[in-house]
Amino acid sequence: MRVEPAAERAGRGERPDRHGWHRSDFGRRHVGTPRGVVKYASRHPSRFAHGVSCDATALRGRLPKTMSSRVRHQFSLFRDRDVLFTGLVTLAACVLSVGLVYVGYLVHVVRTARRARCAPHEGSHLLLFGKHSPQGRVDGDFAARLDRAAILWREHPTRRFVLLGGGAVGELTEAEVAQRELVARGLSPDAPLQLESRSRDTLQNLRNARHMLGGAVRGRVILLSSRYHLARCGLIARQLGFDVELCAAENSLPLGPGTLLRLVGEAAYICWADIGTRWARFTHNDRMLARVT
Repeated sequence: MRVEPAAERAGRGERPDRHGWHRSDFGRRHVGTPRGVVKYASRHPSRFAHGVSCDATALRGRLPKTMSSRVRHQFSLFRDRDVLFTGLVTLAACVLSVGLVYVGYLVHVVRTARRARCAPHEGSHLLLFGKHSPQGRVDGDFAARLDRAAILWREHPTRRFVLLGGGAVGELTEAEVAQRELVARGLSPDAPLQLESRSRDTLQNLRNARHMLGGAVRGRVILLSSRYHLARCGLIARQLGFDVELCAAENSLPLGPGTLLRLVGEAAYICWADIGTRWARFTHNDRMLARVT
């Protein structure tokens, strides 16, 4: 966008002063400011506010999307008063116990990740947890889940699969990506697949799945995900009333700093989720309980 010099704008009702501002009957603008980007520093606040809002709207479409919808969803949780309050309660419990409470949850997460089986014994329904897949790209964790799901389908082709996970507007959801990849791995297009494509986190995954399954929730349900993720899946599912059997995507727990960081993060999450739920029950907070049970 070309910036007109002061001389070119001189005959348009704008009078430059010695500080480099062009004055007009509406307001004023600096000589270095392009037209259409910032209007005027108006003498009338209401006009100025209108100009800024119009320019912000125009610019919004040109700004790069530096934050994905998934990250925006995660940040939105921290504006929730229940999340913040239960987070403070959890932090207090960890501090007062000199970290022992958190260590207990970390041991539980690691133990669950190491001991989970890859071949579930029973269950008429299998819930496959999706994973963030921008532009439909599948990472190693998601690929391992899909590979395991394909193996289990070949062993029990009559088992009903529920593919979980939403996505950003205009992109394939995690459930749709899973369906595409499973068909590529040999599943019949007529396989009994149900897609839950509106959720953005594990709690929403399972709440929506409970609604979809209805009475089938009373039976055994298999939860298929990465080993580091299984403790969270099991905790939330049991809070929601599922009878679950955990199924690991990988043959064994991968070793490495990435896995360690994930286990540490998962322990923090279920520490907050479990203590928060216990606090809600202790205080008889029905509003909070309705969100997690």
